[in-house]
Amino acid sequence: VRSRLRDIVGASTNWRDHVQAMQERKALHTLLAKQQEDLPPRRMKDSYLEVILPLGSQPEIREKYLNVHNSVRFGRILEDLDSLGVLICYTHTKQEMQPRSPLSIVTALVDKINLCKKIIYPDCDIKFTGNVSWVGKTSMEVKMHMLQLHDGDYSPVLDATFVMVARDPENKRPAFVNPLVPETPEEEEIFKQGELNKLKRIDFSTASLLKMAPTAEERNIIHDIFLNTLDTRQEGEGTVSFRSRKLPPNSVWMEDAKLKGLQICHPQERNIFNRIFGGFLMRKAFELGWATACSYGCSRPFIVSVDDIMFQRPVEVGSLLLLSGQVCYTEKNYIQVRVHSEVYDADTREHQTTNIFHFTFVSENEVPRVVPKTYGGKYPTKSMLYLDGKRHFAATMKEI
Repeated sequence: VRSRLRDIVGASTNWRDHVQAMQERKALHTLLAKQQEDLPPRRMKDSYLEVILPLGSQPEIREKYLNVHNSVRFGRILEDLDSLGVLICYTHTKQEMQPRSPLSIVTALVDKINLCKKIIYPDCDIKFTGNVSWVGKTSMEVKMHMLQLHDGDYSPVLDATFVMVARDPENKRPAFVNPLVPETPEEEEIFKQGELNKLKRIDFSTASLLKMAPTAEERNIIHDIFLNTLDTRQEGEGTVSFRSRKLPPNSVWMEDAKLKGLQICHPQERNIFNRIFGGFLMRKAFELGWATACSYGCSRPFIVSVDDIMFQRPVEVGSLLLLSGQVCYTEKNYIQVRVHSEVYDADTREHQTTNIFHFTFVSENEVPRVVPKTYGGKYPTKSMLYLDGKRHFAATMKEI
């Protein structure tokens, strides 16, 4: 898949030549469509791809995918899904007479990945399938499925929905993509669902706690947590203050439920456009999220769902990538983890957010309740993270 992508884009395999390779892509500007109507419509089956990951039939590639629990590293699967999603979009937009694509297709959003299996076996072949399921003017929704071979049959493991955007050859401005024409009633439904997914994302973003105050019900939840943590014994009756706090039984303060990591972004991790590969960022964020859930629950966590990963800005080769994992909501044996990713510029000492990741894990045992300590005041951040985590968890449970 990755070698096909390099052929389509004409990317350099040598880091020293990457500037020249990008310069050569500038000439492809003349091949861009002036309007979407100039591009031939495509069908869903035109972009359909099947790819085999031969873990069973080619044991020599297993090592890269193996974890210490003798199952497949989910972070590697995220990398593969990201690459496949881009190739599917290039297949949708391919022009017959053009060996190289003038488009720069990049991942904008991981809308949802839901898993129906806890274990992915390291010695059975995996099949990925996928196609473009919805198209806007410059964006494409891709639906992908992963199945694993057992007793001669492929059984479902996960479903994924990614949103990709097309940009000009220098990855500076949006570019038009081929329209999509559904052919059957089933395809009409899939296309309509893509439109609904877009509207849901807009609604979710509009109601974000960064833009709107919590609902009355959410405010009551936070206030109840606050009242439950007041230490009435410490200062005597009638003299309880905001600072008199105690941790309820079987609970953990949110500020004690986090892990941090640092990654130096080497050229090895670059994509075909010589930025850091989005799949690599997802793998690193997932592994920190998993470690955060593991240390919190004191047992092995299993990934249930990944949702709402927005790629806010590209990460340049050579960046210092700072990752912060935070348990922000728990319920029974479920752990909702948020991973914040930012780049640090050593010259300017500035931090810039690149991604926010949301992971839902299930632990083997029931886990302590995570409790925000801050309430009200100027920076009620932990309470807002708690409510945001609760919202993401509720949306995931509704999906699965």
